[in-house]
Amino acid sequence: MKFLDLAKVYIRSGGGGSGCVSFRREKFIEYGGPDGGDGGKGGSVKAIAVDGLNTLIDFRYQQHFFAKSGQPGMGKQRTGKDGADIILYVPAGTEILDEDQETVLADLAHVGDEVELARGGNGGFGNLHFKSATNQAPRRANPGQPGVERTLWLRLKLIADAGLLGLPNAGKSTFLAATSNARPKIADYPFTTLHPNLGVVGIDNAEFVIADIPGLIAGAHEGVGLGVRFLGHVERCSVLLHLVDGTSDTIAEDYRTIIAELEAYGGHLADKPRITALNKIDALDDEERAEAKAELEQACGGPVMMMSGVSREGVDGVLRALRAEIKEDRLRQTAGDEPEPWRP
Repeated sequence: MKFLDLAKVYIRSGGGGSGCVSFRREKFIEYGGPDGGDGGKGGSVKAIAVDGLNTLIDFRYQQHFFAKSGQPGMGKQRTGKDGADIILYVPAGTEILDEDQETVLADLAHVGDEVELARGGNGGFGNLHFKSATNQAPRRANPGQPGVERTLWLRLKLIADAGLLGLPNAGKSTFLAATSNARPKIADYPFTTLHPNLGVVGIDNAEFVIADIPGLIAGAHEGVGLGVRFLGHVERCSVLLHLVDGTSDTIAEDYRTIIAELEAYGGHLADKPRITALNKIDALDDEERAEAKAELEQACGGPVMMMSGVSREGVDGVLRALRAEIKEDRLRQTAGDEPEPWRP
């Protein structure tokens, strides 16, 4: 399935049905009076966050959603039928933006969240509604209210507990593949990952979700490389894991490049809890490890963890550090090791 995190949709709610002008006519009733019914209500357009979706790919093949209009009223005091509602099913974490792509109209962050995007028009009153003691034969009826037409943007921000950051080929996909059942594409060239990947990792009887974000490069905030298009997916993360390639000749510069892009992106990304890890230490000897760690500690001004996604050295320590930064209510507790079933 293709990953799509931004989609443009055109919606229109249904107009209300017109009221009816009608009079009761029966053979032996001399003064029948008005009996025109009201028009039906137009259908509304709503959006609901549902489970089981993690992309907006459905909205690539259908962008127009028009609700049905209400039927006009009829004689014999019959009200017109209401128009059917249109429901847009979106994954949890979807933001609904106005046409300017800046004004946030709704944030469907949790499964079951619902919002009405365009309300259907009310049906018009029939002439029965205007009957009174002084106006016993009204010959007027109201037209139905028109529907609402809008152009909206849907933007998906993945719901993940931890996000992976780093330059291309820093080992993010390898780390995700080593710690979860996710199988992202892994290769020895930059920009192997072209869309975010999610993986569920477990440590100490607790599970949480990690998002692998495509690599940033210098100038990403100006659109260089893949730009900062995918940085929005880590806005909802509790903690960021910053991986730095230990085999690089410019470790400190690599670290500062990512930090500069986070600050240029704005928001609260640069202020989120962040764990810095020196990756690919399996390719370094003890002396090279010490030099690389000292250089990175000087650049970040804090502690640095050592790990290797290939040999899994230090991986459990990194996962425990991530788990400590995630609130308990966001963790999913798992049962311990179950005993093997009895066999004769």
